Amino acid sequence: MAPAATPTPEQIRRRSLQSGTIGAIVEWYEYTIYGVAAALVFGNLFFPDLSPGVGQIVSLATFGVGFLARPIGAFVAGHLGDRIGRKSTLVLTFSVMTAATAAIGFVPTYHQIGVAAPLLLCVLRLAQGFAVGGEWGGAAIVAVENAPRARRGYFGAWPQIGVSAGLLLGTAAVSFASWVSGDAFDEWGWRLPFWLSVVLAGVGFFIRLRATESPAFLAEKAKMDAELERRKAPAAVLFRHHRKALLITVFGRFAEAGNYYLFTTFILSYVTTTLHVPQSYGLTASMIGAAVNIVMIPVFGAVSDRIGRVRTFLIGGALIAVTTWPVFALVGTGRLWAIVGGVVLFLALGHAMVYAPLPALYCEMFPTAVRYSGISIGYQMASILLASFTPALAGAMVLWAGGSLWMVTVFVIATTLIAMAAIACAPDHRGRELDEIGTDRTTAHQAPDLVPAAD
Repeated sequence: MAPAATPTPEQIRRRSLQSGTIGAIVEWYEYTIYGVAAALVFGNLFFPDLSPGVGQIVSLATFGVGFLARPIGAFVAGHLGDRIGRKSTLVLTFSVMTAATAAIGFVPTYHQIGVAAPLLLCVLRLAQGFAVGGEWGGAAIVAVENAPRARRGYFGAWPQIGVSAGLLLGTAAVSFASWVSGDAFDEWGWRLPFWLSVVLAGVGFFIRLRATESPAFLAEKAKMDAELERRKAPAAVLFRHHRKALLITVFGRFAEAGNYYLFTTFILSYVTTTLHVPQSYGLTASMIGAAVNIVMIPVFGAVSDRIGRVRTFLIGGALIAVTTWPVFALVGTGRLWAIVGGVVLFLALGHAMVYAPLPALYCEMFPTAVRYSGISIGYQMASILLASFTPALAGAMVLWAGGSLWMVTVFVIATTLIAMAAIACAPDHRGRELDEIGTDRTTAHQAPDLVPAAD
């Protein structure tokens, strides 16, 4: 049998981009359908003894439970990704996510097994969170590390569409299941999207297994036994030498981490329980908004290659701050066109601009030896600080404010301003090779605590 041909650099780039993008789409589809089901049916199925309003908040809180396991997944995947490889780690996270998602489709309801039902649901949600905790960093890295230096922003933006593409596929799958099952959606129809994930996972596995490790990682791994820093746990090196970069990574996400779920998960609950309009209004808005978001994220990734990651982010943050109140005002009218317009405005402009440059920006802040750990841990620490229970928190704010969104508006603006302040402190390594970051070749251009200290 003839040996397999060595892939060309262009093939490596293409396969890496496909691995990061397609894999992220499938995993976020699996993660999203839980959020949609939590907003629509889990309150009645798993918390029937609570009042509708309280049951809805508790149901959305189970959505946040998955975020509790994200930092653990980030630590584990970061360590494995920096030590044994990005590809193997991504296959692991993908397997865990698929198994947990398929299992959720078989969980009995409260009426069938009692309190064990919500407990089992939470355990599987934790498994989903563990998998996603290691997914984002790996998907971003395989795209950015294999990208041409002048196009890292554009390449890194593609895995970012995974969230919205997963949302689009997830809401479409739930809508299809609702149409197929009709009045039986609460009985068995909600399970269909979870079972479908097994089919989508087959595609994802095929794509991921064809990917290869980046030259930057292979070169770093070859030096593993020669460098003292590589024999230490990546997380230990990260917290000792890269604290500033880690803090920027955490707080830089405040503009999009929780706010994204306000306009996707929370909005589904708000339009039905507070505005008393059909749930199709929220689903339609989420799907159209996600579709536009998918188109705009690569656009703004390319923009960041031209004008810089920090500048692109700051413009997007300013747009979020000035449009939040008009967006919520549109949603509050209860009209379909206004709800769709508000969600599209947020996802197409402000969110896309702050979200697109993050993979390249974050990868450019950490050296190869701790890159997976750095961006995964920082990214997921922000998730647990902000994104985890944002939908449930927003629901509580609306109840406290008598149905008004003014408190949610203040929350969005405040978190966005925090993110803008953090990103304004980020270094600009656009013009440098990734394997130069953290070495003597870039020491003069880095903040002191970004440079590894000698032992």
